[in-house]
Amino acid sequence: MASISSINQFTCKTFRGSSLNSKSKLNAAVSPVNRINFPAVSLRKSTKLKQNFTVRAVSEDEWGPDNEPAAPGVAVIEEKPSEIDILKRQLVDSFYGTNRGLSASSETRAEIVELITQLEAKNPTPAPTEALTLLNGKWILAYTTFAGLFPLLSRGASLPLVKLEEISQTIDSENFTVQNSVVFTGPLATTSISTNAKFEVRSPKRVQIKFEEGVIGTPQLTDSIVLPENVEFLGQKIDLAPFKGLLTSVQDTASSVAKTISSRPPLKFSISNSNAESWLLTTYLDDELRISRGDGGSIFVLIKEGSPLLTF
Repeated sequence: MASISSINQFTCKTFRGSSLNSKSKLNAAVSPVNRINFPAVSLRKSTKLKQNFTVRAVSEDEWGPDNEPAAPGVAVIEEKPSEIDILKRQLVDSFYGTNRGLSASSETRAEIVELITQLEAKNPTPAPTEALTLLNGKWILAYTTFAGLFPLLSRGASLPLVKLEEISQTIDSENFTVQNSVVFTGPLATTSISTNAKFEVRSPKRVQIKFEEGVIGTPQLTDSIVLPENVEFLGQKIDLAPFKGLLTSVQDTASSVAKTISSRPPLKFSISNSNAESWLLTTYLDDELRISRGDGGSIFVLIKEGSPLLTF
């Protein structure tokens, strides 16, 4: 979970313009050395990821007609994705169609593990627990090998009209709290089930987590109900067109019940069994991607809310 910057070198070639007056020619005289090493450039203060650039010179012909003044030898810097950025994009792209890991083939799993291993070797944050500000915020689960989540993922995929919208983890490093949340959506309402926990730093990479309570959120009824044309259930497609005529009456009933339900507080329950504690090892962390390994050897890949990586 944090990052260390690398030193970049850039190559700059200097060219003479095609039409220069004597004064311009004098100014264009340069040292025979045409390779310049620039100091490291840190574009992200918090993560300090390595950035690559291509530097090229622009001749006066590129700046306008010959009769207009031009600045020969102007350097234009073009940013290129770093090796880490490329690996992250390849990793996220490999999640497509896996249902957060549930439906991943053995070949895809092997590819994902290889990409994770490469990223872990280039971890820009070798001591994640010493960079707790990077951990702050909401992280969306993109992929896991944790078998304990597979029943939840499979039910979310098989239940008609119900979608497992999101699995997330929200970290508050100031209060040392963690909230794991699962959001379900349906044609009538959206609800969530979450667990609240405290964590303690045990090493530069490891935290100990103790779950304290579970929370079943108050269902939030939708303002309008949209049914799909059909739904597949137990291998059979069910045509929902005849039910659309019932929408008006159902919506009226839902709106009258909404105020009563939404006014009730969430249902909370304590967690005090043997599974209430676990540890988590963070093996990669930057400002948009986090890779962790659980005490059973399972892998969790999470993406920071708002990151462009969530478009996979």
